[in-house]
Formats: sequence, C-alpha cells, structure tokens
Amino acid sequence: MRHSNKSKKILALFLVLLLGFGIFLAVMLYTAIHERDIPSIYSEETSKAQRGNIISADGFHITATQKLYKAVVNTKNIDPDKRELFVQLFSIYSGITPDEIRQRLRTRKGSVTLSYHIGPKEAMYLKTLAFELRKLKVFIEYELPNGQRVLQGLNIIESGEARRYPYQKLLTPLIGYPRKMEEDGYTRIYGIKGLEKYFDQELNPQQNKTQKAMRDVNGYLILNKQSSIKSQINGFDIKLNIPIALQARVEAITDRIKETLQADEIIATVMEAKTGKVIALASSNRFDPSHIRMDDYPSLNTNAIEYSFEPGSVIKPIIFSLLLDRHLINPYDMVNGHNGRYQMGRKLIVDEHAFQMISAENVIVHSSNIGIALLGQKLNGAEFTEGLQRFGFTHFSGTDLPYEKRGSIPSSAQLNNYLYKAITSYGYGMRSNTMQMLKAYNVFNNGGRIINPMIVGSTISDHNGETPMQVQAPVQVISPATAERMKLILIKTVNEGTGTLAKTPGLEVGGKTGTAHIAKNGRYVNSYHTSFVGFANDTKHAYTIGITVINPRTVYFASITAVPVFKAIVDVMVEEKYLHLDPRAVAAAQSAPTVEHP
Repeated sequence: MRHSNKSKKILALFLVLLLGFGIFLAVMLYTAIHERDIPSIYSEETSKAQRGNIISADGFHITATQKLYKAVVNTKNIDPDKRELFVQLFSIYSGITPDEIRQRLRTRKGSVTLSYHIGPKEAMYLKTLAFELRKLKVFIEYELPNGQRVLQGLNIIESGEARRYPYQKLLTPLIGYPRKMEEDGYTRIYGIKGLEKYFDQELNPQQNKTQKAMRDVNGYLILNKQSSIKSQINGFDIKLNIPIALQARVEAITDRIKETLQADEIIATVMEAKTGKVIALASSNRFDPSHIRMDDYPSLNTNAIEYSFEPGSVIKPIIFSLLLDRHLINPYDMVNGHNGRYQMGRKLIVDEHAFQMISAENVIVHSSNIGIALLGQKLNGAEFTEGLQRFGFTHFSGTDLPYEKRGSIPSSAQLNNYLYKAITSYGYGMRSNTMQMLKAYNVFNNGGRIINPMIVGSTISDHNGETPMQVQAPVQVISPATAERMKLILIKTVNEGTGTLAKTPGLEVGGKTGTAHIAKNGRYVNSYHTSFVGFANDTKHAYTIGITVINPRTVYFASITAVPVFKAIVDVMVEEKYLHLDPRAVAAAQSAPTVEHP
C-alpha cells in the first residue's frame, strides 16, 4: 500500500515537470514566432539630398536650395521647475521671442512644434542645445498607461527644403519658378516654368544619405565595418552661358526704354554666332520667384519663346536669301517700286518711302513691301515653304526652355497663290517667336549654317564634376557665298537704310527692322510689334542680337523703338570692363600696313 502511494506521488511529480517543460517550450515557440517589442540595437539615420543650383557663367548662384528643419518638443518631458529655463534658452538659440514660445507650449499637452522654418545653421545650434538640456536634466521621463517610461526631449528634424533667389528678379522669367509638394512629411521643390522646369529631372536630388549601424547606450551610431552607408547625391547644378554682369545691364536697358516707349514688354537676346551660346536673354517684365503675386501672372512666361507674332519686315532678308541662293535674282536686278503704291489683286500694297525703280538689294536696305512682294513671286509654294522651314520656322528653336510656341506659315498650296506669297514675303500671314528669328538671322552671321541657341553650358555633379551640354551640329542652310552677300546687304541697311541708329564705329554691324500691326479679334488695329534683328562683330567675336518691342505707345517705328535697344546693348558690350566687343581691334586691323608678296 505504501509502495503504491509512493509511485503515485512520483508520477504526479513527473507530470507536473512535464507540464512545466511543455509550458516552457510553448512560451519559447511563441516568443520565436511573434514580434517582440524590445529596443533594437541598430539605428538608422537619413539625410535628404538637395536640389541642384542654377549658376551664372561668372559663377554666381542664381538659385540655391536651403534645407528647412522643425523643432519638436514633448511638453510632458519638460521639468515644470525648469520650464522657464527651457523657454529662455530656446529663445536665445532660435531667435523666437519667449512669449511666442510660451504661447506655443500652452496650445496642447504632448508633442508641440515650436518652429517649421529653421535654417541649417540654427538647426546645428539647436541640436547642440538639445544635448545640453539633457545634461542639465531639463527633460524628465513620464510614464505611459502601459507602464513604459518615455524621454523624448527636444528634436530637430528635417522638414523640407526652400528655394532661395538671392538676386530676386534677375534672370526672370528665364529661370522660371518652382512649387512645393509634400512627400512623406517632407517638403520637396519641383520646377513649374523656365529652366526650373526644363531641367527639373537633372536638378532633382538623386539619392539620400543613409547610415545604418549599431547604437551605443546614448543612441549614437557606432560606425564600423558592419555599418551600412549610402552617400548623399545631390541634384546636378546647372551652369548658364549667361554672365550676371552683362545680363543685369541688358535688363536695365529694357526697363528704361520700356518706360520711355510705354510698351507692354521689351525682349532682348544676345547669342554668340559661332557657338550658339546665349549670353543674355532679358525681358522688361520680371518677377521675384520667392514672392509671386497676382500682378506678376502676365510676366511668368518666357516670351522670347512663348509669344509668337507676325514678324513684319524682318522676314524680308530670309525671303531674299532664298531667292539669292537659288540664283533666281541678282542683287543688282532692278525692281519696279510703282511709286510706293501697287494694287495686287484685291490687296493694295504700300511703301513708306516711294520708289519708281529700285535695285533688288535696296529692296532690303529701304524695306520695300512692293519690291519684296514682286520678288517673292519667283518662288513656288513648295520652295517658299521648304525654305522657311530650313531657316527653322514652324520648328522648335532647340533652346533649352519648355512650352515654346512654334508659330506657323501658310501651306505650300496657299503659297502657290500670288497674294499669300506677297503678304508672307513682308512678314504677314505667318507667325514666329523672337528666338526663332534670332536663330534664322544667325545663319547670315555664321557662314550659312544654322545652330541651336543654348542657354545652359554645362551640368555639374558632386561626383563627376562639370559636363558640357551636348550641342547639335550646325546644318548648312544656304551657301557661304549667299550668307556673306546677305551680311553685306544688312550692313548696308544699317549704314544707309532703316537701321542707321545701330551704327557703331569700329564694329561690323548689320541688321533689319520690322514693324507689324497687331491683330485683335480678326482685325488689324493701331498697335504694333516692332523688331530689329542683326549682328555686331569685331575681328575675334561675332554676336547675333534680337530685339522685340511689344505694343510701344509713344512711337511705333522699329527704327526708333527696337534699334535703340540694340544700340544700347552693343554700347555695353564694348565697355572695357565687359569687352565682349573691341572696336580698337577692328581699327588696328584696318590700319595695319598691307604686306606685298613678291
């Protein structure tokens, strides 16, 4: 009997041990397959990469990105006895008044954002302050309902980025403007107009910096061989071909003459003839990208490419060169000027200056509508259309800007009609933008070759350095001989014709004026577009310059609206501190003795 009781006790003890072991295994299994809420011995830190900058040719930062930080504190962690100490110290480091800090701390209990717009330097100081406040025991732990104790203190967190424009309106609307977008609680910048839009992909940050490593007891990362690190790759910087020194002076010229003429806008563009580098692109209508107001809305477009218009007489040299290149005319052929009035079908064509007979080249020099209308009849519709397209009309100019308006020309079938042919020959019935016209005229100043105007010269990356932009190879549009003859005719136009105010002693200057009515609601009104497109060269440098004046009110002839803008720009370019053009070099070359060879 005793033996039986003893066996039962042993069995009971065994079962209890077995049950305990089973519970132990069950707990271990549960722990293995379920997530455990225990602190990780690893930490990860992320630093956001930044949007690239836009830099002028002379090295000035036109736009730059600044990181923004926010300061967050948990009011439950602030020791009530040291609350005022926190307020005073945070005020000193942040520049926010103590009263404002107290007010924000009173808004709620728990996590409070004291500022959303802290710059990088202030953020660095505040991070140091946060560390010192912990040492001073300004922050104390508090207990959650589940018994967990929390100590957060003051946290300085990256909150986004802001675009800075230190030169405010300079180079607008060319550089455009951005907008802000929220991404996972971080404010990013994206381009909307101008260069900010066109190069948005290049400017955008490429890769954020991340560091994953073991942490020490204070939460700091221990960087060693086991650490995982990704380097920060910021967006590319964009370097312009435009120097600030010249751009600012050209903008000042457009501002001054716009006020004198009471015009809607003046657009001026300067391009290196051989390379296509745009070294100035100015508008009298500008805005501050950091503070765009409703009044700025009409100025947001880059009208050098986004505004198309009937060009008027500046198209005449293009038509003349097509005729010359096909050997359909000779510059010395005589043309009947019909004494300034000529009825062509239902259209009466009128000249400002009446001529009975005039040489073909003087049709350009004195801007005869009748003369070019008659000469243009020598081209058939296909030749007319194909020729204008070769000069770049109806095509994008290739300029590195978005939202270009390509303009239009009549179809080949329409241009087989004598009347369409006539009015298109003197710049009506078609549309072009300022940049297209500049590109077309540059053919005369570049040996008959057409090239794309380029505003940006290179991109600059953190890792690969500076990379020049790819440039499209020049295309021969007319023969070099035709281009040279057109240069001589345009120089004669400045010396003897409608562009005499553009003359600059010591330089090779040529160009053509254009004055055209503005059409509104299908009818031409007494408002005008005036233009002057030409070139200014010395012995080493060659520039093509295009001017468009939109709706001047005091006077409207291009010779006294657009030409003075051209002349003022050339005058700036010959100043010694800029010296883009050097009349002294021309004078020296002309005065050099001729060496006779035996």
